[in-house]
Amino acid sequence: MVIKVFLASSSGSTAIKKKQQDVVAFLEALKVDYTELDIACSEQNRMWMRQNVPEEKKPSNGIPLPPQIFNEESYCGDYDTFFDAKEDNTVYAFLGLPPPPGSKEALQAEKEHIMQNGTHGEENPDASVHNGDAQGEEEGQAGDEKEGEDGGADDKATELETSRGEDLAEEGEAVEETDEEAQEEEDEEQEEEELQQLEEEEEEAELEEAEEKAE
Repeated sequence: MVIKVFLASSSGSTAIKKKQQDVVAFLEALKVDYTELDIACSEQNRMWMRQNVPEEKKPSNGIPLPPQIFNEESYCGDYDTFFDAKEDNTVYAFLGLPPPPGSKEALQAEKEHIMQNGTHGEENPDASVHNGDAQGEEEGQAGDEKEGEDGGADDKATELETSRGEDLAEEGEAVEETDEEAQEEEDEEQEEEELQQLEEEEEEAELEEAEEKAE
């Protein structure tokens, strides 16, 4: 690919001469291969330049002024767009050329590439985080349901234990009542035995007294 710079060597405009010098000097500083095409000495060059500058890039009078820059047949721009590209460190992109390794434009392009990849890379983690959040919510809901089931089971177990405790307490009370009744019966029987024994002893004493009186 050859960069073509259309200029006018015999232009009477100081501004045009300065612009042409700036473009050529910068291309030489970048060591970009280019070809100068003089429109002042070649009608063919003048006509080709005027015909290949896009209509939307031409001034109001329809006659583009040098310098005009092309990459082979492709239009790159005029001095103003070249100057803007120089200020933005995008001259190689402006010229349609790949930036050499280590150049500011290459480093900037690499930085933009990393930022773009980083942005795309951040979108996927967001989706992962979102999926993780959704999964976490599902796990949380499952955990809550499990805790609810466990809690219900615990409540049932507690109710069973309480019921068992009440039954045991009732059984204990029944046993105590039975023991008390048995004890009362034993006490009554013992009292009856003691009374009977006393009666027998009294009868024996009365018999002995009667025998003694009889003698």
